[in-house]
Amino acid sequence: MHFRGLDLNLLVVLDALLIEKNITRAGQRIYLSQSATSGALARLREFFGDPLLILSGQKMTLTPLAESLGEPVRQVLREAEAIISANSGFQPETSNRTFRLNMSDYSATVIMTEALDRIRKIAPGIHLEITSLQENVSQALESGDLDFLIIPPEFMSPLHPAEDLYEDNYVCIAWTGNTEVGDEISLDQYLHLGHVVARFGRNQQVSFDEMFIRRAGYERNVKIVLPAFSLLPNFVVGSNFIATVHQKLARYHQKYLPIKMFPVPVELPRYVAKIQWHRYHDHDPGVRWLHDLIQSVAERQAAPDSLSEVVKPSP
Repeated sequence: MHFRGLDLNLLVVLDALLIEKNITRAGQRIYLSQSATSGALARLREFFGDPLLILSGQKMTLTPLAESLGEPVRQVLREAEAIISANSGFQPETSNRTFRLNMSDYSATVIMTEALDRIRKIAPGIHLEITSLQENVSQALESGDLDFLIIPPEFMSPLHPAEDLYEDNYVCIAWTGNTEVGDEISLDQYLHLGHVVARFGRNQQVSFDEMFIRRAGYERNVKIVLPAFSLLPNFVVGSNFIATVHQKLARYHQKYLPIKMFPVPVELPRYVAKIQWHRYHDHDPGVRWLHDLIQSVAERQAAPDSLSEVVKPSP
């Protein structure tokens, strides 16, 4: 195969240009100077007989041909990466590989803190980059910007493999000094008391628990809105507010904060999280190693079915 004289390394540059639509950012993405990226674009334009990127006002846009090249170029690169990775001889003890994962701060707290402790002992050279994107996570996985997604199944791509990772219940939490609540509360109390909730992004996207409660026909008395699940326990301490959180997160924070937990007086479905990776990484030994490690942590942390099994509140 001679590929009509095309240097296949140029496909890496083309992929970056198609994603970024900007010469400087594309070069930064693949660690090339602006002049080298411009030179590669000139060679690509000559090969395809098309400008590929054209200046439109203050930004560059893709030509129709460039638009059509995006998916096949990305697929070729992901397949090549999979072939190389499958024969990489991954050794966790000596690897300095970087893995990129997307998950909520809740999953990062309850799963990845323990996973990181194991990684430090087994593979001290490994690097992790954990993000909490709210949009286009499937596109980030497809483009190779992410190695794993840990998210609810509703947000996953149907094009790539996924497995169940863990399930969790919802519980209410309050400060141990909150005299307005005991070991349980009525629905009237739940709706009357001030709530601390998490919402996300510019559009203040509500969490699943708030969505389910609204569907049940109830509206909570929201007093404080925060951008992360892991902030909720800190903001009920010292107040008469309550919060509805995942049970694993409550158990984690109960080891460090004076909080108590009790059942939610509204029936809520269990939260389900899955782990997903790119289909071309099925045989990547590094991806399989990290997948198995995360799965083993999740299995060990299987949530108890009742609050009676939960760690007692801190004094």
